[in-house]
Amino acid sequence: MVVFSQQSYPLYSNDIESQRTWVDSVYTSMTVEQRIGQLFMVDVFSSDPKAKVDKIRALIKEQHIGGIIFSKGGPMRQAKLNNEFQELAKTPLLIGMDAEWGLSMRLDSTYAFPWNMTLGAIQDNRIVKDVGERVGEHCKRLGVHINFGPVVDINVNPANPIIGNRSFGEDKVNVTEKAIAFLEGMQGAGVLGSAKHFPGHGDTDQDSHKTLPTLDFTMERLKNIEMYPYKPIIQAGVASVMVAHLNVPNLVPEDGYPTSISPTVVTSVLKDSLQFHGLIFTDALNMKGASNFKEPGDIDLAAFKAGNDILLISNDVPSAAAKIKAALESEEITEERLAHSVKKILYAKYKVGLSNYIPIETENLIKDLNTNLDDIVYSEAIENAITLTKNEKSILPVKNLDNKKIAYVSLGDDSGTHFLKEMRKYTNVSHVKAKTLDEMITKLEKYNYVIVGFHRSNANPWKSYNFTDKEKTWLYEIARTNDVVLDLFVRPYAMLDLLSTTNIEGVIHSYQNSKIGQQKSAQLIFGAIPSKGKLPVSLKETPIGSGFESGTLRRLSYGIPEEVGVSSDSLNKKIDALVRSGITQAMMPGAQVLIARKGKVIYNKSFGYHTYNKKRRVRPDDVYDVASMTKILASLPLLMELRSQGSISLDDTLGALIPELKGTNKSNITLRKALSHYARFKAWIPFYLATIDTVTKKPSQEYYRKAYSKEFNIKVADELYLRSDYTDSIIKRIGESDLRDRLSYKYSDLPYYLMKKFLEDYYGKDLNKLTSERFYTSLGANRTGYKPLDRFSKKSIVPSENDTYWRNQKVQGYVHDMGAAMQSNIGGHAGLFSNANDVAKLMQMYLQNGYYGGKRYISKETIEEFNTCTYCDKNVRRGVGFDKPQLSGSGPTCGCVSMTSFGHSGFTGTYTWADPEQDLVYVFLSNRTFPTMENRKLVTSGLRTRIQEAIYESIID
Repeated sequence: MVVFSQQSYPLYSNDIESQRTWVDSVYTSMTVEQRIGQLFMVDVFSSDPKAKVDKIRALIKEQHIGGIIFSKGGPMRQAKLNNEFQELAKTPLLIGMDAEWGLSMRLDSTYAFPWNMTLGAIQDNRIVKDVGERVGEHCKRLGVHINFGPVVDINVNPANPIIGNRSFGEDKVNVTEKAIAFLEGMQGAGVLGSAKHFPGHGDTDQDSHKTLPTLDFTMERLKNIEMYPYKPIIQAGVASVMVAHLNVPNLVPEDGYPTSISPTVVTSVLKDSLQFHGLIFTDALNMKGASNFKEPGDIDLAAFKAGNDILLISNDVPSAAAKIKAALESEEITEERLAHSVKKILYAKYKVGLSNYIPIETENLIKDLNTNLDDIVYSEAIENAITLTKNEKSILPVKNLDNKKIAYVSLGDDSGTHFLKEMRKYTNVSHVKAKTLDEMITKLEKYNYVIVGFHRSNANPWKSYNFTDKEKTWLYEIARTNDVVLDLFVRPYAMLDLLSTTNIEGVIHSYQNSKIGQQKSAQLIFGAIPSKGKLPVSLKETPIGSGFESGTLRRLSYGIPEEVGVSSDSLNKKIDALVRSGITQAMMPGAQVLIARKGKVIYNKSFGYHTYNKKRRVRPDDVYDVASMTKILASLPLLMELRSQGSISLDDTLGALIPELKGTNKSNITLRKALSHYARFKAWIPFYLATIDTVTKKPSQEYYRKAYSKEFNIKVADELYLRSDYTDSIIKRIGESDLRDRLSYKYSDLPYYLMKKFLEDYYGKDLNKLTSERFYTSLGANRTGYKPLDRFSKKSIVPSENDTYWRNQKVQGYVHDMGAAMQSNIGGHAGLFSNANDVAKLMQMYLQNGYYGGKRYISKETIEEFNTCTYCDKNVRRGVGFDKPQLSGSGPTCGCVSMTSFGHSGFTGTYTWADPEQDLVYVFLSNRTFPTMENRKLVTSGLRTRIQEAIYESIID
């Protein structure tokens, strides 16, 4: 017995003998009418009215049709119809769909994967295979056995009205490789593929749905371009080929015949020359390119005689079946010819499991067709497709945020909301709008970097992609007067509308205006991900294959947990439940929680409200008083910067750094000991108590006024100003304070009062300006800083307490810590406000050994020095400034972190931790002190470290 490879005979299954037995048995049991019926695949919409569906039911029962091609509708409706139809059929139906980019090509509530043109820009074909596999899995879940894809047309004509984005591009080798990869994935999932539209539909400006397009090319050209992919694709094992309705004079000798009914094309070329042994489908026989024929059924008979196996969407199945039967009876066609096609169809049915048909399970159907895995595959595809084709003056990625004023201008008729929102995660980006061009140019004068996004509908690949004349005029003028990056969220051919790109410094092809496409493009612009794609078509000024491969600036990117080895299901379920439980139990009114791993933010959620009155929900841009996290987010980076420069040493004494401490009991304490909380400092000094009237228990008139004046200019709250000279007395009092009797670990705020004094004297600027100028602005941490009321609306600042003991008002926008408030709300130990996203940037900078966004802030050696537990042998867990894991028993972490990890907590209910060994950043911000700091439920519950434990439990790599 001769054994054929599955590649040569793609319809054969692994158990060929059982398959052959089943096929022969079913065929033998069929009547002639039933055999002829197998040749027909009819179309139905799951949204069709009952009358149309009844016709399909009749065709199944009376004409014994072999298959259904489902078109528009919804997955639940289709599943139910599918189950009903299969129940009616004596021989199980072969179910087909046009699902080139997934089921969403035809169905609502299903997932849309990237168009082929987008996939054509990807350099790693494994990614294309993964897309094909997911498309296959979706088809299989919905009971679809054959997907009429991929399109393998070489789109050498930009004006092609029907192919365009459906093609992998204009390079025949790239198209072939991508098609094979897609097929490997899809057919590997158990769904048959179909290469279309044979012999090639890529170089036409007509739509065969409406007319019969002509390809007037030589045979040499047809073989070298249009037909090039088919031989390798056939050798790779494609299950079927769909023959197009085309007029190709040099290929079709039969006068007036389209390719779909030409024996030369179907039999001589496809079956004989190319040795194709899979299923051969006509393109839809109701298309204009095929329907200009004689009587009903004539074209079906001609198509069958030409060598096609399955007649797709016949206009008249009963007439066509009758004519085929008559031709059989008159011996115009032989029984062997009929058996050849019918048995191929049955081989296909066996291969897809129809010898043991199982109805579609509708439970969780929608969920199964929209999964995290789909987002992962889509994200990787888009990230690898986005193409940078112009980069004059190295305008991309965006560097030096501290000297950039960035504007975003949206062109096109679709939304760029996700693009703008994602860009704003990196820095301030203004959405500039104008009614006239003059107004736009005037508004853009204050910006030095303009990003123009061209957004058009992503609903399907046929949507318009062109610039309007007005948009071209605006773009030319904006580019003439500004540094511009043009980002196109449409097919690349849009660039053909432009006369010139001379004044445009940067051009990005993002291909699709999807949410993930917009997000990934924004990440590329800011150097969080590299550019890897290559242009799959040629443009005026840009040859095919163009594309700069840029590295990253190591800014945080944003994505899906599984991309970095974390379980989405575990992470979301556990952390969501923990935080919501904390809110329910009144541990805090609301919170922000962020998790990043391997440089990618994978969880960033806001919970609850600002206060228990539930009037304002917590939003991602809202800022919290981070309390003592200020130590490692403000004072410490400035100190580490000086250490990196060699300007200070950890062995420097406080007396040497701060002249006012010379001669005091603090003079000989080293910086290392002071910042390790191993220097006998008291925990804190309640400075504010001395300013309270002992009788009224209110702020004393000796120290406070309700209105600002030169003598009372330190604003500690609304209508409450502290005496101007009080700040100096704080440092004096610390200098004169007693030290603890015994040298042991004792957490203290006092060294950071002194660090503020040292740093501000050293630079001649306050910490607010220093941190902003030297770190926050260039990091893109624009929601971070002191004195938030100077920059943000009050409603975006989360209140910290209803103060009933000193300020006697709701503390909102002023630092909760009393000592920091008495220092103009700028403390070395407290006073900073931030959101989770910004805190993560600073912590990621530490994880990256002092590097972030293309800039070296702190040396690696300095990071290591400050992150060392110097006095572990003295039972002091702390690093220099950083908190570290407990040495034994309970402590600041879940006990599941590495000993190289570091972080800090804050009195108001905040916490952040970074673990170099897991490349992990965790941020928790809350206002547990609202309405009163006496509420210690968050602290006693251990919620913050229980969340930390859940993060580690969710790691799966």
